[in-house]
Amino acid sequence: MSRTMKGPAVFLAQFAGDEAPFDNLENIAKWAASLGYEGVQIPSWDKRLIDLERAATSKGYCDEIKGRLAQAGVSLTEIATHLHGQLVAVHPAYDAMFDGFADPSVHHNPKARQEWAVRQIELAIKASANLGLSNMGSFTGSLAWPYLYPWPQRPAGLIEAAFDELAKRWRPLLDLADAAGVNICYEIHPGEDVFDGTTFEMFLDRLDGHQRCNILYDPSHFQLQQLDYLDFIDIYADRIKMFHVKDAEFNPTGRQGVYSGYQGWVGRAGRFRSLGDGQIDFGAIFSKLTALDFDGWAVLEWECALKHPEDGAREGAEFIRNHIIRVTEHAFDDFASSGSDDAANRRLLGLS
Repeated sequence: MSRTMKGPAVFLAQFAGDEAPFDNLENIAKWAASLGYEGVQIPSWDKRLIDLERAATSKGYCDEIKGRLAQAGVSLTEIATHLHGQLVAVHPAYDAMFDGFADPSVHHNPKARQEWAVRQIELAIKASANLGLSNMGSFTGSLAWPYLYPWPQRPAGLIEAAFDELAKRWRPLLDLADAAGVNICYEIHPGEDVFDGTTFEMFLDRLDGHQRCNILYDPSHFQLQQLDYLDFIDIYADRIKMFHVKDAEFNPTGRQGVYSGYQGWVGRAGRFRSLGDGQIDFGAIFSKLTALDFDGWAVLEWECALKHPEDGAREGAEFIRNHIIRVTEHAFDDFASSGSDDAANRRLLGLS
């Protein structure tokens, strides 16, 4: 029998700010609860919401976090380490832009920045364990992304070397996560070297199928790539441990398609949208995940080219709640059961 998904929950990264009610964990948790959310997902990099080092070293501090959230009326779903994970592997072309994700002390020093990022992931794994969480979200980072389109022709072995190095950097972190009982769930995302099912398999193969290498499923990134996001669920069901509920639309024209002509988000053929405003078939997604016994959290990650975030958050809670399928405890046709036993079954089959 399948289990009922948990939620609705909300990822706080897009809402945290310096003004109330978004300025600290207590305030933003109360705001989320007031909209009907039952869980919150905390970004590891936002010190207004969590002291990562303290959470990694103090069970008491973690108990305080859970207590404050419970008092506000929500649970902690997971820690998300996307910006830290991104810095585990950075191609030099992106050094200047990605420095902004790191502590100023390691700016303009790629080696120090990468070591700092690894340390942050280690802290997040320990913090997740101290908080009693079994899943943690992240990005893989990217070394091969500038060579996505094969023109000029890629040198033989270039992509293989990139994935070899990516796996080498992540394996010790996955081993640490294994010891802590935590899954690292990578969001499959353009801009990362792992951006679709094929690249996830390339990564996983180099990790020898590591049991802690798993997936944060977000259909919006597949819609914008024109990848079958429903078939993806069937293929990778055993690896999907986290779920971001995010909508998107893809409207190609005679002028642009998947690559969207360098346009800003409003002018792109592919755009993220608030829940219900895009083209994602969430009825089918929730049905598939429920049938496959996914009992994790359904977490809103709000991003939209048009709508105000507070409106998106308010509408998102109801949208997710209306899509979560409360699993039945018995078959719909049990009323018509005639009862049976082994002897009766054998008679029906003409065997006795």
